[in-house]
Amino acid sequence: MSPLVLEKYAAQFRAAQGYSNKESIHLKSLLHKLGVLAVFRPLEMEVSGMAIKVGKSNRFMLINTNRTLGHQHFTICHELYHLFIQKEFNSQVCHVGLFNKKDKEEYNADIFASKFLIPEEGILSLIPDSELSRSKVTLATVLKIEQYFSCSRRALIIRLSELNLIDKNQAEEYCSAVRTSAMNHGYSTKLYEKDSKNEVIGDYGDLARKLFEQDRISESHYYGLLEDIGLDFSVLGNNGDEKD
Repeated sequence: MSPLVLEKYAAQFRAAQGYSNKESIHLKSLLHKLGVLAVFRPLEMEVSGMAIKVGKSNRFMLINTNRTLGHQHFTICHELYHLFIQKEFNSQVCHVGLFNKKDKEEYNADIFASKFLIPEEGILSLIPDSELSRSKVTLATVLKIEQYFSCSRRALIIRLSELNLIDKNQAEEYCSAVRTSAMNHGYSTKLYEKDSKNEVIGDYGDLARKLFEQDRISESHYYGLLEDIGLDFSVLGNNGDEKD
């Protein structure tokens, strides 16, 4: 699939969800809207995440929170390609952001993620005319763009290079001391750090509750399922209220 086709699909998918090509997307809200069951948890494996599709409507993704927040956002967009754009998709364990042409669908997913997360129109709208005319996008502008779209520095540098908005020397310079550069310009470093959180988006808890109420699983199994996604019941008293 050509990059232009993937760019068209990314723009169409944005429009279908009510987003223009200038807006940033709150990705977790989008997952809620799309009905994707998403589990965020730290993994020991060096994978970014995975996606599973069962039938036409059951979609699941796993995001490794042992990767930086910016990387997690790119991974979500990568998995959206597998779940909503790729034809005849079942499952895939993913190492995202490699842009490896030897793996056709992983490459397509990376290209789609790049264009969906960081659209060209949005990038251009954030670059001052003086920098566009001189083809000299500054580090300050790079930071503004990546903070606005909540993307990783690496993903943005690849995108800017693809659009011929920075040269090779700038790409190398801007990829060094990423967190320090953000701090020096007054930005939080949260985007460039791991959060290692456990979180679930979707109806996992509702499904577990229904199984318990239908006597298909035991009470201990029910609580075990909830604890698997990071819910801590030790803070509750015997009557279910929070302990003082």
